Amino acid sequence: MSLLSALARHATPVNLKQLATETRLHPSTAHRILSVMVDSRLVDRIEPGTYRLGIRLLELGNLVKSRISVRQEALPHMQDLHHELGETVNLSVRHDDEVVYIERTSGNSSMMRVVQIIGARAPLHITAVGKLFLAEDGVEKCAEYARRTGLPRFTENTLTDTEALVKELDRIRHQGYALDNEEAEKGVSCIGAGIYNDDGRLVAGLSVSAPVDRLNKAWAAQVRQTAERISQAIGHQRQ
Repeated sequence: MSLLSALARHATPVNLKQLATETRLHPSTAHRILSVMVDSRLVDRIEPGTYRLGIRLLELGNLVKSRISVRQEALPHMQDLHHELGETVNLSVRHDDEVVYIERTSGNSSMMRVVQIIGARAPLHITAVGKLFLAEDGVEKCAEYARRTGLPRFTENTLTDTEALVKELDRIRHQGYALDNEEAEKGVSCIGAGIYNDDGRLVAGLSVSAPVDRLNKAWAAQVRQTAERISQAIGHQRQ
């Protein structure tokens, strides 16, 4: 493992002497281990005494990636956040011009009427997570979304003006989280943060929903931290 980590730190092939020095292994020990890894294609021998990471690692990495389930990785973190805040926690993904709720944790004692149940859909511009996806799209694609959908109104707080929506998305990009201020359902507010995969692409969103008189905007930090932990669990590395 030390040898693999040492090879990973270098963009170009590394010689045996340097690898032995970095790992504090005796050169003969390092050579023996490297030879086994070369046979297994975990390491490539470029020329006598020079090595780099092997193609087998890419194959294994793609296999791991294909088996990762965002929902499965997110659920324990969602439960922790729910226990911490005592409010409903949602996981949602984007499908075309809507968000789809794929997981939810909430207490049986919750008095809030939540319309977002698993499998439910909502337009992007009325939800915190939907706004995250629109913010990621950029101004031009957001304007296309506005023209395509007409920004239908759901409550008196729904953003139905393209210019107002663009300003809101700019604010979201700077602060790193999004708010739904009773825009989807009167009396219910939401805080959302993005979940990113190993390519740095926004693939899902985590949100906390609560009655407007209970929701604390200071929870944004905890929502973001939880979203970051989920991102790391599916392979994202912070820059």
